[in-house]
Amino acid sequence: MEFSIKQSSPEKQHSGCVVVGVYEDGKLSPEAQALDKAAAHQLSDLVARGDLDGKTGSTLLLHHANGSAAERVLLVGLGKAAEFGAKQYLDALGAVFNALKKTAVKDAALFLTDLAVKERDENWKIKQAVLAAAESGYRCDQLKSKPAAAPTLRKILLGCADKPKAAAQQALEQAAATAHGMKLAKDLGNLPGNVCTPTYLADQAETLAKKYKLKATVLEEKDMQKLGMHSLLSVTRGSHQPAKLITLEYHGGDKKHKPVVLVGKGITFDSGGISLKPGAEMDEMKYDMCGAASVLGTMQAIAEMKLKLNVVAVIPSCENMPGGSASKPGDIVTSMSGKTIEILNTDAEGRLILCDALTYAGKFEPDTVVDIATLTGACVIALGHVATGLFSNQDKLAGELLAAGEQAHDRAWQLPLWEDYQPLLDSNFADMQNIGGRAGGTITAACFLSRFAKDYRWAHLDIAGTAWKSGKEKGATGRPVPLLTQYLINLANSK
Repeated sequence: MEFSIKQSSPEKQHSGCVVVGVYEDGKLSPEAQALDKAAAHQLSDLVARGDLDGKTGSTLLLHHANGSAAERVLLVGLGKAAEFGAKQYLDALGAVFNALKKTAVKDAALFLTDLAVKERDENWKIKQAVLAAAESGYRCDQLKSKPAAAPTLRKILLGCADKPKAAAQQALEQAAATAHGMKLAKDLGNLPGNVCTPTYLADQAETLAKKYKLKATVLEEKDMQKLGMHSLLSVTRGSHQPAKLITLEYHGGDKKHKPVVLVGKGITFDSGGISLKPGAEMDEMKYDMCGAASVLGTMQAIAEMKLKLNVVAVIPSCENMPGGSASKPGDIVTSMSGKTIEILNTDAEGRLILCDALTYAGKFEPDTVVDIATLTGACVIALGHVATGLFSNQDKLAGELLAAGEQAHDRAWQLPLWEDYQPLLDSNFADMQNIGGRAGGTITAACFLSRFAKDYRWAHLDIAGTAWKSGKEKGATGRPVPLLTQYLINLANSK
């Protein structure tokens, strides 16, 4: 999908469809007023007759409207003018693209980014319009024998009253790069476990490296064995698929600047191991590598943006399967850090691969490390499917990530990482155990990881509730690529 932004008047815009907004009280947006004037009040007459009530997300499609150079005009309801905020704007965008999908429109011009949205600037409105358009056109049917026809909508123009500033064009380009990164993350997440294996992830990383001139390194199990990554290797014992430790290095900043390291959990299928999961919805455990997918998507996005920043991706990847050689509850393993771990539940495997990856991340002498993982079902219970769980050993870093999430509308919520929770991980037989019981499960998982991240600024994002959707809309969401890219954009700007 192609995106552009330019100064234009809706009534003069040649397009397959022009989109303008109408408020619930019957008031036309300024862009709709201009179109209405050219149409000899055709739009206001339709609204007055009740053909469009203006409620948020309502739509009315007109063909060959009077005075319009476009083939169609789409009116979208914005809700009450006094209450028009971020949610209403996003709901309106969703309704617009749902309506356009039902037509044969090949190109559309949206006149919505000049609307006043509470506490949001023009750049935010531009970015959200691009992401909404990309989301509406996303398909994952490449493994079907007869894939659906490609969406007809290929070009989106964002019309504005004034000549767009350089910042608006930059926002458009950054949003397009973010959308591309999200597509990669969703594509990888949606692939089945028999296709998207650790080896497949490694191949994808190497493909990215060639395309964007990154440095890729893939460590094999024998390499991890030499490094003492016995915690990571304990997870892969029951699988026939070889584990991989994947790194990608992006050098866009000054050589003397320490990198940001993104660590993504890459369990390409999680059966639970010997602590076997229930059969219902176990197919969704192909999504247990969405942390890895989001890191790869973010690396693609920042490479497209050419951010002046140094970023390293570290992706520990394997399967967690039952078998005669699989780890057993009660086993004790030694991590790369030298700390010993009693495995009480083999389904708490994400932290076992991440702890070695966090230790390995230290070799890059990072400024900051952020790990991203579908780590705990407890996070879904705590925050549902709206917010990502956030933990950090530095409140300033937590604040930066929270702010980026708000900017990107890919929100997170900070949970406590108090020392009071650490004793729940005490073991009689090892330095620690890998679970702390049902109470505060998301917190004790983060506490476990924090023990391996004491040498640098660190944050943990638990995306178990936000990385994919279940039910009729089953599929990967591409989150938290928007949050991560916005955080890195902000960091690059601050430097």
